[in-house]
Formats: sequence, C-alpha cells, structure tokens
Amino acid sequence: MQTKNVVQQLSLQVLAGAQFLDKEVTGGYCSDLLSDVMGNACEGEIWITLQTHKNIMAVAALKEVAAILLVKGLRPAAEVLTLAEEEGIAVLSTNQSAFEVAGKLYQLLRE
Repeated sequence: MQTKNVVQQLSLQVLAGAQFLDKEVTGGYCSDLLSDVMGNACEGEIWITLQTHKNIMAVAALKEVAAILLVKGLRPAAEVLTLAEEEGIAVLSTNQSAFEVAGKLYQLLRE
C-alpha cells in the first residue's frame, strides 16, 4: 500500500513531502526513542512518534522510512519541514494518540 492510501484511509494531514506519498508502506514502527528507531525500524515503515525536533529527519533518512507520523496534533518547526523536503520524507500528522493510530495502521495494512 502506498503512503498516499494510508493518508487517505486514516484521514492524516500532510505537513511536508506531499510529493513523496508514492512510497510503499511495509509496516509501522512506534517509538519516541531515537536510538530505538535507529536500531529497530525498517525501511518502508511509517514511524509513529511525538518527537518533533530536527534529529528525527536524520534518523528517518538513515532508516529510509516511508513517512514520519506525528501524533496528538504535534507540529514540528519550519526547519524540520524544510529538512523533510530535502530528505524526501513525508511528515504526517494526526490528532490521535500513538496507541490509536498504530492500531488503525496495523488493521489497515492487514486488510
């Protein structure tokens, strides 16, 4: 399933990288600890987090995630969104909690 389909099905907001929504989503990874994501996230996953600082872009690029999904309506600074465009990674947002959106993503990818 492409990222754009996930965005549509889960009613997510695209904050940056709308042109990168054609990436295939292979799963999801939910963590707020950058070292955990670096060690365990896989290419093509949507990374679900509440972290909004610029270091998330370095980790996302390193792991080649399909997108970063920010929870609880959180928004990063403009410089983070600029980095997202430069790195080719979509930044998405939802007002839902990590628990809620992770469950919905899991169900969607299993259909």
